[in-house]
Formats: sequence, C-alpha cells, structure tokens
Amino acid sequence: MTADAAPTTPDALRARTRELLAAHPPAGTGRTEFLRARFDAGLAWVHYPEGLGGLGAPRSLQAVVDAELEAAGAPDNDPRRIGIGLGMAAPTILAYGTEEQKRRFLRPLWVGEEVWCQLFSEPGAGSDLAALATRAVLDEAAGEWTVDGQKVWTSSAHNARWGILVARTDPALPKHQGITYFLCDMHDPGVEVRPLRQITGEAEFNEVFLTGVRIPDTHRLGAVGQGWAVARTTLMNERVSIGGMRIPREGGMIAPVAAAWRERPELRTHALHQRLLELWVEAEVARLTGERLRQQLVAGQPGPEGSGMKLAFARLNQEISGLEVELLGEEGLLYEDWTMRRPEIVDFTGRDAGYRYLRAKGNSIEGGTSEILLNIVAERVLGLPPEPRDDKDLAWKDLSR
Repeated sequence: MTADAAPTTPDALRARTRELLAAHPPAGTGRTEFLRARFDAGLAWVHYPEGLGGLGAPRSLQAVVDAELEAAGAPDNDPRRIGIGLGMAAPTILAYGTEEQKRRFLRPLWVGEEVWCQLFSEPGAGSDLAALATRAVLDEAAGEWTVDGQKVWTSSAHNARWGILVARTDPALPKHQGITYFLCDMHDPGVEVRPLRQITGEAEFNEVFLTGVRIPDTHRLGAVGQGWAVARTTLMNERVSIGGMRIPREGGMIAPVAAAWRERPELRTHALHQRLLELWVEAEVARLTGERLRQQLVAGQPGPEGSGMKLAFARLNQEISGLEVELLGEEGLLYEDWTMRRPEIVDFTGRDAGYRYLRAKGNSIEGGTSEILLNIVAERVLGLPPEPRDDKDLAWKDLSR
C-alpha cells in the first residue's frame, strides 16, 4: 500500500482496493492471509480509525470497497459466524477500549480468528439486566478480578474465544451504578459452557457458569462502575445489527414465501394473497427503513431507533413464517431434522418452513424482549413519561430477589 493520506473519495478507495488485490490476489492467497492484509490496508471497516482496520472515511464508502472485492472473488470474513464480535463487541471496544485493547482485539475479531459471545443475561436478570448478580471482586495485589456467577441464553459460547461480560463490582450501590464491563477469556478453566436445546432441536444458545474466573484488570473495559453505560453501547449496537441487517429487495424471510406463491399456484387463495401482499409491503418498508437507519449511523452512534427496527424485525419474521406454514398446508407441518447439534450460524433461509416458524419465536426475546423495546421506544423516541421505578435508588444488596 502507498503511504499517501487516507482516501475519502470513492475513486481513491477503488484504487486502494485494487492495490490490495494486486498485492494479494485472492486466487493465490490464503483466506486468513488475505483478510489480515485487508484489515491492515484499512479496508475492513473504512469508518474506523487508521491502524484499526479503517481509514477514518465516511461509513457510506464501505459499499465501494465491498463491491470491488466481491467482483474480484475475494473472500469475506463470514459475518454471520462472527456477528456478535462485529456488531456488539467491536463498536464497544472502539468506544471505550484503551489503545492497547483496540490493537489487541479488533484485528483477530474482524478477521474471524477469534469468535466472541455476549455474557449479559442471567437466570434472574434478563429483561431487567441491571439486576444482574454475577460478582467480580478485585485482588489489588495481583491486579486481577475474580468472577463468580451464571449467564444464560449465550449465543456462540461453545465456539467463542472471548466474551463481553458485565458483572457486579459494588453491591452497595444502586443496581445501575455498581456494574463493571470486562473482556472474559472463554478458555479460562473456571468457564463451563452447557448447551440449551431449543424448540428447533438445536442448541445455538448456552448457559455459562463462571467459577473463580480470573480476569486481569487490563481486560476491564471502561472505568470501574461504568459498566451500565458501556453495556448500553453494546445493546444499542446489538439491536441495530439484528433489526437493521442489509438485505436485497424481497430478501430475508419474505423470499421463500414469495417463491412458493409464484411456483405453486395450487396453494393460492384470495385470503392468503391479501396477507402476502400486506406482509410483502411491510417487509419492504422495514428494509428501506433499515437502509435509512444505516445512513443515519454515518453521523454517529446508534440511538434508540434501533429498538424500533428490532421490534419490526421480530414481528414480521413471526407473521411471515406463520403465513408460510399456512400456505404450504400439510407440507408446512413437516420438519426436516430435529437432531441435537450446536451450530455456528443461524440460517433462516437455508432451512425448511417448519424451522423458520419455530426459530422465529425467539426473535421477540433475543436481543431485548419486545416488551422492553416498546418501553424504550415510548420513553426515548416518543418522549412519553417513564414507568414508575421504585428500585432505582436502592442499593442492589437491599433489593428483594
């Protein structure tokens, strides 16, 4: 790569991408080697700072790079497999991490050499995440924290090298104030991952038991007690990554239903046609709203609007998958495979209608329940009065549990 100033125009980015392709031809370069070179060239996420996989360029110019690389047959970093790292861990590390943390974690995260999981929810702290009970105690002499507790509904924990973890460091403070955010080594001997089998037959989720897990203070993200603010950054990015995914027109869950309608005229009825038209339009509106949300991200960090997108995503997936099962009739009741397995990715469109119907039920729970997201939209988007909360100023240790 040339040492010129970082390109901020489409033509300059195209030239830089072609330099990468000339120096590392995809046909003759190993996948990991190519992805590392792409990161080092600043073409991983162009809006990130120089030296951290980006060029400090507008986020909108990423599409220019992606188009050039796709046309050349270059490998991608399999974003579905590392979605938690890309969509949640990376923006949080960028916002709150030290320079050492950014340089240590962002490159292997983006390349896909290290998979991440999210250690947030607990058996007694799901929708009310700030009530979490996992404890972290500092050993000042050793410069390490000892963590004990249990997390649940942890996607990809069985594949993860690292986890983003929130734990209680001061039970004498109100629940939102006594939390600290950590980067947890999932290979620590005190980490035990157990599968949670779902209604689909798979176990993409896990429960994670933390027993005497040692975390160096250098793996703390943000200040002690700042964990809730750091976690909110993660959660806002999570909802954007779930609800604001880029899909083509008539893509996503509506695609197999529309295809079945066109290819199987014997299944058609007037009532089903009306429902399909309504859902097709709603899906297209949601897709275009997602595009607008991504354009807004160019100007800054995601806000509560992502909660509205995630709400729409969950409702549409459930309604569309229900329509597909009804459209297929008896065929819709068949189920391809209920084998217990621990997948690396969630593949909605590559499975049958029965899988889509069952898996979509989790969309209104994961990434924030629809009930909680409705509150966020009401309070932070519409400006309605917040619900009364009589526990906000009480010390966590004094809360009834």
